[in-house]
Amino acid sequence: MEQGPGEDVPRSARGGAGGRTSAAGSALEKSLRILEAVAAPGGPHRLTDVTAAAAVPKSSTFRILAALAEQGFVRAEGEGRYGVGPRLRGLAALVGAAEPAGVDEVLHELRRETGQTVHLALLTGETITYVRKLEADQPFRTASRVGMRMPLHTTAIGKSVLALLPPEEVRALTAAAGLPRRTPKTLTTPVELEAELAAVRERGFAVDDEENEPTIRCAGAAVPGPDGRPVGGVSVTTVTFLVSRTEVEAYAPALRAAARALSPLL
Repeated sequence: MEQGPGEDVPRSARGGAGGRTSAAGSALEKSLRILEAVAAPGGPHRLTDVTAAAAVPKSSTFRILAALAEQGFVRAEGEGRYGVGPRLRGLAALVGAAEPAGVDEVLHELRRETGQTVHLALLTGETITYVRKLEADQPFRTASRVGMRMPLHTTAIGKSVLALLPPEEVRALTAAAGLPRRTPKTLTTPVELEAELAAVRERGFAVDDEENEPTIRCAGAAVPGPDGRPVGGVSVTTVTFLVSRTEVEAYAPALRAAARALSPLL
């Protein structure tokens, strides 16, 4: 399960998407970051939390929220909290309805071949965000959920994505988000991460071996877009007390095939 035992990864005031400081970005960029913060799981969110998550000054956040509420994209919920408005929900429904056919078929086939829980995540700034989850038919359940944001350096999908990005972009992303420790096995230095990414590029997939959460072991492969740049990734999630690392790595051919099949669909 490529998530920690607690909450989603918070966005720090050190930077929003792309690691910008609180004063950076055009009005449009700030508005989009604020919308993303309002739409994050666990809402409605307090003004102070939206401000920190979007990395936008409080006065600007309040002004932009007022404008978004007037247009129906957000809704003031009282006590200084803001939630998703009807216009944003309608937009989300339109986007969901327009999703390319075939994505779920690929994920179902991967689950059938491996017998494990399958995740699809997209790259969202300094994190990945789960957009699909197919739970395995097993007695245990994983705590991940659609909409959860996870670190790049601790997850199999995140590491597979980083491995396909230019080194300077990897350095910028990790400098902005940091390399916080989530378990004793988390890679927390640039040297460790660079060595791991070299291995990921060599074998064509990544492994999260209890680096994000104890007892959880995952394998992930990046899904490249038309230009070869990764847009996200796909993974299989297992538990260490039932599936060895060798067995997880044996899922690589099915995983890479799923990533190739998903590439033209995302």
